[in-house]
Amino acid sequence: MPLTKAEISHLRSLQDKKARETAGLYVVENPKVVAELLAAGHRFAELYATDSAMLPEGGGVEPGHIPAPVRVTPAELARISHFPTPSDVFAVGRITRATLAPGELASGLTLALDGIQDPGNVGTLLRIADWFGFARVLLSPDGADLFSQKVINASMGSFARVRVVTTALAPALASAAAAKVPVLGCDLAGEPVYALAPLVDAVVVIGSEGRGLSAGVAAALTRRVTIPRHGGAESLNAAVAAGIVCAALRRG
Repeated sequence: MPLTKAEISHLRSLQDKKARETAGLYVVENPKVVAELLAAGHRFAELYATDSAMLPEGGGVEPGHIPAPVRVTPAELARISHFPTPSDVFAVGRITRATLAPGELASGLTLALDGIQDPGNVGTLLRIADWFGFARVLLSPDGADLFSQKVINASMGSFARVRVVTTALAPALASAAAAKVPVLGCDLAGEPVYALAPLVDAVVVIGSEGRGLSAGVAAALTRRVTIPRHGGAESLNAAVAAGIVCAALRRG
């Protein structure tokens, strides 16, 4: 049965953050990412696909995680797609947001992202947290939207594997510091990160490349660390810097 004009308009509208929040829905169109999310146990509410789409079958995907696909024509998929060149899969998920439990930051490693607005960077940072086995990622409210396609695509399956909480960072980090949890901020004026002993419980804070750490977040730090520079580059990409710091904390 062909999609109605109302259905097409609704699905296209989800490329806008305000529309996503109102509907409580988000979209993923990358077939590889859809497959990785399903394999990680993620559930979608709706799945639209052309007859030629290669949908996951088995391969670790739990029964019931794949909704019966709505078969659409390539022309229909092009009309609902958020990209100039559509894929052959269009998955719709329900937005759910985690909240930070009292004292949660005292256990495990946390990656906190302060005002990072580039969605590709945020998605890559989720992959880094996943790679190094961090317990959670904190996003400041002024950063990129977790449920934008660019964030989800850049994170690959890590979007489903990493616990992510969007919250005001300054009070959360201040509470962690008061509980004697190391809160490490990346700063050019900090001490070399390689001098740190590996940590089991800590918060690593990454600021935006343009602004650095916000004042409230900087005030909550217990220690500032830097990656020693040996060349002439002014700065490192936020995700690159986070990867180096996370590797330093996990060494050995």
